[in-house]
Amino acid sequence: MTAYVEAVSGIRPKMRRAIIMVQDLVMVLIAVALSLTLSQSRLSFDAFSTGGLVCWAVIVLAAHLLFRASGLYSTVWRFASTPDFFNILKGCGSLTVVLYLAAVAFRSFYQPVSGLNERQFIVFFLVSFTIISAPRLYYRFLRDGASWRILRRAASDPSIKQALFIGRLSEADVIVRFTRTSVPAEYAIAGIMATESDAPLGTQIQGVPVVALRPRLVEVLEEYVKGTENLDLLIFGNGVEREIEDYAELVRVARHSGIAVVQFSGLSELGQGGRLVLDAVEMETIMRRSAVATDTARIGAFVGGKRVLVTGGAGSIGRILVKRALELGAEAVLVADNSEFGIFQLDQLIDENDRDRLTSRIVDVTDRPHMMRLVSEFKPAIIFHAAALKHVPLLEENWEAAIETNVFGTLACAEVAAECGVPQFLLISSDKAVDPTSVLGVTKRAAEQIVSSLHETHAAPFHAGGLNGHQAGVHHAHHIGAHRPGTKFIAVRFGNVFGSNGSVATIFQAQIEAGGPVTITDRRMTRYFMTVAEAVDLVIMSAADAEQRQGRDDYAIYMLDMGKPVPILEVAETMIRMAGKSPYTDIPIRFTGIRPGEKLHETLHGENEEVVKLDTAKIFGLRTDVVEWARIEAALPALVAAMHDRDKAAALAILAGLYRAEEDIGGAPRDHAVPKTAGQVG
Repeated sequence: MTAYVEAVSGIRPKMRRAIIMVQDLVMVLIAVALSLTLSQSRLSFDAFSTGGLVCWAVIVLAAHLLFRASGLYSTVWRFASTPDFFNILKGCGSLTVVLYLAAVAFRSFYQPVSGLNERQFIVFFLVSFTIISAPRLYYRFLRDGASWRILRRAASDPSIKQALFIGRLSEADVIVRFTRTSVPAEYAIAGIMATESDAPLGTQIQGVPVVALRPRLVEVLEEYVKGTENLDLLIFGNGVEREIEDYAELVRVARHSGIAVVQFSGLSELGQGGRLVLDAVEMETIMRRSAVATDTARIGAFVGGKRVLVTGGAGSIGRILVKRALELGAEAVLVADNSEFGIFQLDQLIDENDRDRLTSRIVDVTDRPHMMRLVSEFKPAIIFHAAALKHVPLLEENWEAAIETNVFGTLACAEVAAECGVPQFLLISSDKAVDPTSVLGVTKRAAEQIVSSLHETHAAPFHAGGLNGHQAGVHHAHHIGAHRPGTKFIAVRFGNVFGSNGSVATIFQAQIEAGGPVTITDRRMTRYFMTVAEAVDLVIMSAADAEQRQGRDDYAIYMLDMGKPVPILEVAETMIRMAGKSPYTDIPIRFTGIRPGEKLHETLHGENEEVVKLDTAKIFGLRTDVVEWARIEAALPALVAAMHDRDKAAALAILAGLYRAEEDIGGAPRDHAVPKTAGQVG
């Protein structure tokens, strides 16, 4: 019987429905025979005569029509729900009444029939309902036997959270074993939904039944949540989001039913009354890209034992960089950030065992003397420069702050890295820097050019513009001289990350929690998205790759593979569904129009940039026009003067001159650009 149920479950829905229909009709004929046998009826005609066969055919036809009319096949494989059994009751009751009336009419108007009375029809109703319901009930037992477990255990100990597990059977074995031996008990796994399509349905893992298999996980979960109100938790196995296509839909079904959703990521404190490590399932996981497993060994070898400085380390990307560096075995990590509250929040995220390797300093990255003192004392092997202002519409109004932080802050930190002989300096850039139309984009592009130019000239003497006297409107140049060769300057360019401060996901989440409306600038708008964790690992991988490169195979700018751009409207609709709501009905969506500086579609590289595929997955090198340092140095005093005069147009024109040909902005032809190369000089 189990093999039959598994076989029927695996075939196509239309064929499965036909098989169920035939099965029900056979059950009706068996019910007729059983009712006559059990009531010891002796019919006055031969059941296998021509008239008898016609009678059987009429019963089959009537049963099929009445069962269809009763809605028995509208939810053909949802055997467990109350409406399904009510449909069976209606069908069998209607069939019994019709057959009884037909027998009375036939007996009254055509031919008397002995051996038939009301008793046979009562028995027929009971038998037909029982044997038609039985296969459905058995299937429910095989698939969702956990229902009774949940009801029973919830009543005995309501403090224990009842859970379904979705993942590999090997992982389910570990989790079930751990939950049963942990003290005090927190979770009870009531059923397993296996991601392996060939797993044995109906079998048990340490007494816990396998209740569903791929590809029917969503269908089974939808039916299952209707059958019990005592399910508290849906636990996904580690990495399941990369294994099954229905991950987002499973999350939606669970949350819509008020069931919490978490993801298993490991066990902590083993041997000491440990705990399951269950992480919240966030939008960044649901709107996943096709991810590639991180080469942990390589980035661990790169970071392990090094001293790491992260500017903007209390920000969205910076804090994950800090955590990851500590996880990978960095000797020490220094955070430089101007947000006191951000540093406080970061400290709460860091594991107690790692805090002795973490140092935090409240400092503005544009404060060159302070940064010089920090770097001189800490002596980092690498600086991850993540400090930046990055809110597009806000920076259109606050353009001076954008230039101050994104341009002069990058310049100050790069100067300090050069003077102190830091082996590597990495700038976190943005896709907004490609063909920029916003203040953010222009400033990030200028920051890229500063880093690229220093990359080209890193072994040569240069004069770098410092920031002393900037507040008075005077720009003083600081002669650094021949700084220690070996400082590697690179930038890493990528798009939006889920969950970062000010990201659409964060904004949408707040709007959904407030009941809407969710605001979108334009229904056509698309953006690249990446999880913060993946972005950080690829940034570190880029630094590891750059460390090994020299000569023409060297790259000043790396670009991360962001996959395909995602419509912002799709993100909003998905997030609303994840919250258990319906877009446009429960949560309205309003289109507000494109704001200053925004684009409909972002790109990761310009037409004049050559993308070079590397041997490292998800990372590309970029060959792009690089402005010589002398030209950047010459532009800085004019930029300071434009800021002093509060002349936004002039300031942006100067910045544009650092990446566009001068004839494009009304100046003389560009003489100092190094065309189409990112190769290291010297």
